[in-house]
Amino acid sequence: MQIFPAIDLRGGQVVRLYQGDYDKETVYAQDPCAVARDFIAAGAGYLHVVDLDGAKDGTLANFDTIAAIAGQGGLYIEVGGGIRDEDRIRRYLDLGVGRCILGTIAVKDFDFTERMAQTYGDRIAVGVDARDGYVAVSGWKELSAEKGVDFCRRLRDAGVQTVIYTDISRDGAEQGTNLALYRELAKIEGLDITASGGVSSLEELRELRKIGAKAAILGKALYTGRLDLKTVIREVGAC
Repeated sequence: MQIFPAIDLRGGQVVRLYQGDYDKETVYAQDPCAVARDFIAAGAGYLHVVDLDGAKDGTLANFDTIAAIAGQGGLYIEVGGGIRDEDRIRRYLDLGVGRCILGTIAVKDFDFTERMAQTYGDRIAVGVDARDGYVAVSGWKELSAEKGVDFCRRLRDAGVQTVIYTDISRDGAEQGTNLALYRELAKIEGLDITASGGVSSLEELRELRKIGAKAAILGKALYTGRLDLKTVIREVGAC
């Protein structure tokens, strides 16, 4: 299973939000590039980066920071947050980013998402963030009328290969991830599922691997020391 340590960027700093709430922010580092190097030193081969400013207002406030992280090399990087047009996809891919994650736009302009999936193949993923089972958009501030699992099936049918699924209620809470949900998602044939939100133990990671999750994203549990990245990669990961 692929292990993606996460760097969430806001104002150029590494932060974590509690359940997506921008008013509940903890700053963990001032130098994102140094954090990425620490991940590499621990054996990471993958990195999940979110531009929280972009997710909230569509700006490119953290573009230079992401460019610097990508420029260091050594990691397959996926980037999300505010990617709502093809120009931004191209700009990130030109940096050497491996995959761009579509979020709000995937719900609000499904035809665009389908076109991008057809054009860029596995270099496009969709982040499906759900609250109470329904897809949330616009920085998790709005709920759509569609259930997350149903949306994943539509994405698969449109040619999307990878979905990063977050149960918002578990995100940043270190209370465990929603294993029952990932068991259900794993039944969708032809779709690679990345588990995100609340992963906080080796036991959960082993179960996610057993379920058939393609990857898992680790956030707060790494920053608080609850999980050790080197141990995780040795026990359940692949680089």
